[in-house]
Amino acid sequence: MQSDPSLYRDHFDRIPDSLVLVIFNKLADIQSLGRCSTVSKRFNSLVPLVHDVFVKIDHVVSIDGDSDEALSLSSPKPRNLFAHLLRLLLFAFLRPFHNLQNINGGKKPLLPQLSRHSPARVLKNFAHVHNLRIELPAGDIGTEDGVFLKWTAEFGSTLQNCVILGGTRMERRPASANLEGSVEDNGSIPESFYTNGGLKLRVVWTISSLIAASTRHYLLRQIINDHPTLRSLVLTDADGQGTLIMGAEQLKEFREKPLTASLSSNRTQVPASNMKLRYAPYLELAEGMGMQGVTLVAIKPAGEGTSGGNSSRKEAEAFICGAFDGPFRAAVKALVKRRTYLLEMNGF
Repeated sequence: MQSDPSLYRDHFDRIPDSLVLVIFNKLADIQSLGRCSTVSKRFNSLVPLVHDVFVKIDHVVSIDGDSDEALSLSSPKPRNLFAHLLRLLLFAFLRPFHNLQNINGGKKPLLPQLSRHSPARVLKNFAHVHNLRIELPAGDIGTEDGVFLKWTAEFGSTLQNCVILGGTRMERRPASANLEGSVEDNGSIPESFYTNGGLKLRVVWTISSLIAASTRHYLLRQIINDHPTLRSLVLTDADGQGTLIMGAEQLKEFREKPLTASLSSNRTQVPASNMKLRYAPYLELAEGMGMQGVTLVAIKPAGEGTSGGNSSRKEAEAFICGAFDGPFRAAVKALVKRRTYLLEMNGF
């Protein structure tokens, strides 16, 4: 009696490549894609064709390649902070791609000794990436206990928009008697803000956030140049502290206009900018959430957004209000209604 050949057929092979790619694009995570590439020759040839890729950098090695010496971006030593960020992007460790085979033939891995390669080298084998998200293991700026600091920056060839939200404390109960700015809140910045170091602290937050954002932007240049198909790029961190975003228009501008590097370090130069600062001694939000000493700083290069009319103003407001999620978004919406203080900042 002859057995039916259909019983031994791999029915998964009947799924068209286009549908498999849809699944891979939903998967996105580069480590999971690396594992999928080892399943079969077919998967190995399809993985480099995905459009959506998520790279999570969860381990960092030192410059000399010692994988046991992890670097922390939350290090309290400011002089090492951005050197650590540079090392992080240059020496990311993504194990699954040790087994990704070259689709041009042979058994030679596409990425041997991966701990010696940068994310740009890893992504170089993906020729059709449209949407790329990279996550660093930690935020760039160390803060004291209880302090919260978040920033979102939009870049083209240089800074286009940046929103920074910070506060001295975030809690789930009504503010205690010693909350910052205990004077009556009439919408103005209290005199104590200038005398107790509050303004100086906010300046430090602003400069640190801009340096972190411009450093991330500078380190993305090879990835952007190697992937002309990119339509969106997001670089964030596991702490949710900072997010750099670039859309299709920003990526196009980046490729067409030369990037201006800072003379002092490996980062993009921050242009002279106008800043709008809003402050509240205390904000009481939904679900019993409270924030003390809350500051919102919106930054835009000088000369931009001043003559664009209502549409430009609405775009800027939409960017500010959509920069953060959850209680932070609610805090921004409350702060934009408060009195605005205008400041100017030289490029650096």
